[in-house]
Parts: sequence; structure tokens; C-alpha cells
Amino acid sequence: MTDDQFEVRKATIADVERIHTLISVGAEHQKMLARSRSDLYESLRDFIVAARRSDNLVVACGALAITWADLAEIRSLAVEPEFQRQGLGRRIVASCLAEAKGLGIRRVFVLTYQKEFFERQGFAVIAKEELPHKIWSVCLKCPKFPDCDEIAMAFDVPGNGAA
Repeated sequence: MTDDQFEVRKATIADVERIHTLISVGAEHQKMLARSRSDLYESLRDFIVAARRSDNLVVACGALAITWADLAEIRSLAVEPEFQRQGLGRRIVASCLAEAKGLGIRRVFVLTYQKEFFERQGFAVIAKEELPHKIWSVCLKCPKFPDCDEIAMAFDVPGNGAA
């Protein structure tokens, strides 16, 4: 499928079940953390989806969560397996980075198992200790805490005062 067969847009209430399914599949394969429907409804404004134009089926999702004045996190990036390697994850990351730029955010980070994918998007590995203590308050709720095996990576947003 070509790029024009998919629309990348902000998520709506109607998308929550598909987002939940995509994230749940990723969590089952231990590629990401599970998210409850309640959490998805509460953070829906953070989500961007890729939907097939022919039937509006959501096949990919991701969220940009603002964590501090100059910092945001890309969370819950998931692509339906049959639609992987078609650039949808890349398009969602690009959309999140564009939103971060528009908001004046200087740095975007991820905690991920997909190091090579994020390196191709311009992210670089950082020490988890570089992330503010505020982020770790979220980590306290994680079932993997304190033995997190995710890789911390960051992208400095050009033109927003990033180093």
C-alpha cells in the first residue's frame, strides 16, 4: 500500500478500541507496555493514528505525551503486523516530532526495545539517568520497575533551542 492509502491524523473516541487492540498485541509480544482503556481515554488527545482511507481501519498508533516544559515522550507506538514496513511507524513519529516542534518542546525521548527503528528516525541512545526524576514517577507504576530493560533514546528538536 502506498502512503496515500493511509491518513495520519489525531485519534478520536471511535479509535480507542483499535488503539487498545494494537497496544495489547504489542504488549503480548513484550514489545511495549499494556495500557488500559481507561488510560487510553484519559490520554486520547496525545494519540495520533494511521487509518486506511478505504474503510477508516486504524492500523497504527502512537502518542506524544508532554512530561515537562521542554520535554515530551513518544509512547505506545504500534503498527498492525500486516502493515509493518510500509512507513506508518515513521509517519507517526514524524507527526509526533512536528507536533513537539509546534509546541516549542526542545527534546523528545522514547523508552524502547526498537533501537534501530528510532536510530533511523534520528534518535540517539542516552543514559536513563539523563531523564528527569518526574519521568521516573511514572516508571514506579511499571511492572518492570526497577529492572527496566528498555533503551532510553532522545531526539533534540531543531529550531527549538535544542543543543
